[in-house]
Amino acid sequence: MFTRLLVANRGEIACRIMKTARRLGLHSIAVYTEPDREARHVAEADEAWSIGGKDGYLDINRLIAVARDSRAGALHPGYGFLAENPALAEACGDAGIVFVGPPARAMRIMGLKDSARAAMAAAGVPVSEGHAEESPDDTGLLDRALDIGFPVIIKAVAGGGGRGLRRVKTREDFPEALRSARREAQAAFGDERMLVERFMASSRHVEVQVLADSSGTVLHLPERDCSVQRRWQKIIEESPAPGLPAQLREAMGKAAVAAARAVDYRGAGTVEFIVANGSFSFLEMNTRLQVEHPVTEMITGVDIVEWQLRIAAGEALTWRQDTICSHGHAIEARLCAEDPSRDFLPSTGRIHHQRMPRESARLRIDSGIRDGVTVSRHYDSLMAKIIAHGDDRDEAISRLGEALGSVSILGVATNTGFLKRVLEDPEFREGAVDTGILERLAQQPQAPPVAVIAAAAMHFSGALDQDPAGAPWTSLSGWRLWGDDSGMMELVVDGMAHDVAVTVLGKGCCRIGDDVVRLLERTGATLALEAGSQVLHLDLVVAGEDVHVAWQGCGHVVERQRHQATPGAAAGVLGDVTAPLPGTVAAVGIVEGDMFRRGDVLVVLEAMKVEIAIRAEGAGTALAVTVQPGDRVEEGTTLVKVAAPSASPVPA
Repeated sequence: MFTRLLVANRGEIACRIMKTARRLGLHSIAVYTEPDREARHVAEADEAWSIGGKDGYLDINRLIAVARDSRAGALHPGYGFLAENPALAEACGDAGIVFVGPPARAMRIMGLKDSARAAMAAAGVPVSEGHAEESPDDTGLLDRALDIGFPVIIKAVAGGGGRGLRRVKTREDFPEALRSARREAQAAFGDERMLVERFMASSRHVEVQVLADSSGTVLHLPERDCSVQRRWQKIIEESPAPGLPAQLREAMGKAAVAAARAVDYRGAGTVEFIVANGSFSFLEMNTRLQVEHPVTEMITGVDIVEWQLRIAAGEALTWRQDTICSHGHAIEARLCAEDPSRDFLPSTGRIHHQRMPRESARLRIDSGIRDGVTVSRHYDSLMAKIIAHGDDRDEAISRLGEALGSVSILGVATNTGFLKRVLEDPEFREGAVDTGILERLAQQPQAPPVAVIAAAAMHFSGALDQDPAGAPWTSLSGWRLWGDDSGMMELVVDGMAHDVAVTVLGKGCCRIGDDVVRLLERTGATLALEAGSQVLHLDLVVAGEDVHVAWQGCGHVVERQRHQATPGAAAGVLGDVTAPLPGTVAAVGIVEGDMFRRGDVLVVLEAMKVEIAIRAEGAGTALAVTVQPGDRVEEGTTLVKVAAPSASPVPA
């Protein structure tokens, strides 16, 4: 076994790989770009090397140079970035460095959807119906989509991870969806070729983990259900797949082994299938470690990263297919910096405070964040994963829900509250999961909890700056230390305005509406408030003029309502189109003088590996377009000036 391992990745997966490396006695070497200088994976490594600007994780030459200079015996690519790039595997071989992954040939075959499909069909693995091969022009792809029948799926030939993938409902939507998919695929994979397939409604996304050593042994581990997705990217995964018939489960395992054998696979990989109407078909093979691998580890006790390293070092698998056992049920939730109430718009910013649940034998935390780090627009929104195990599915779900309720992340919007709502959904609890489940869940903004409003109101009133309640006079709710200090406070909670009646009663004590709220204790960011017969435990930090409050796992941002000096001062900017987050302009769909209608795409931004289409909510005329493709913009930057006030465009 090599003794020095370079981890060519970042965030939670780099930390996770280094955890196993430490247990095996390996020396971990991290790499980092300038935006990641203070990142958690840098602090946890035995040593760390700079690889330059934000794109350094994609620089093969630079990574190989660092591997040589740091005397690394092996390189683990993690997932994303270059993990499925055969050029990195070949460069490692040329440099005499062990690549922790499959042979380059297997990566090439499985990396392109057309060649992967052909290889699977030849191996007897079921493939999807209604598949149209890539066409040299857009007209040809549209013709094939019409032959299949709408709705269809447009897929990038070189795609993966949901990038370059679009569902198209009608012929009219096809041209714009194709342009967007090509643009995203070119940026992500350097390949804009596209395929068209029939869209399968109410289907499930089920995948099978395989392990293959250099002696020809190929084994599969229990399947995972990854159907809960947004923007074609998974946010909840579980194993085993609920309600999957034993016969189908066995057939999928055998098909996954056949798929790996067909390309002489080696290492850890995942064969993904679409399951619908009692049958399954090949979707793709991920020739790397999967984000959701911990659920398999939780029910089998197999450390998949350890076996990646052992296989790369030439060791053979030490068990047979019939000796692989699984116990109970495991489920994973991905904590992402995004706002579900705004169509999962990515969120960036500095993490002012974060607290995760306590780990145990039944609860695992894979995190890549820590206090003070910045969630950058340059990388994926995934911050951490929480994985829960139970004797059965209900127990695992309950344990995960409880853990999510104790999460506190302040400084960026997160999907924690939405994940809790998914777990509580009756349809999900019954195991009726498919790839459309999130569309059926209500996406309306939730009313902010009274506890959040109370904590913010106490801060803005100055009550939190006083000593905790406890002196005899603070219990006299009718007494006024400073006389009658009551009035209406206008708060904006998560973008929604609320009028709150606040009366300061004394040190650390307010009347908010009809309720008296007292500060019992304050330790750092953590507050204990008494409201009636309840004691509320929250986290609160102040960042500039905003107050960030975490309550029962959900983060909220509160600010005081700001008013323009005069109505005329605001009239000229109400209709201007501004950037909802920092990013890079990927495309501009309008020029000066153009008239637009509700729903038209005006500008497309790229941030955190996601394209955000800024659509018009109403009709108007562009007075000026202030950006062009390639421009980097900050949140609030004016993109398009419009002729008259109208509803502000929203990201889609």
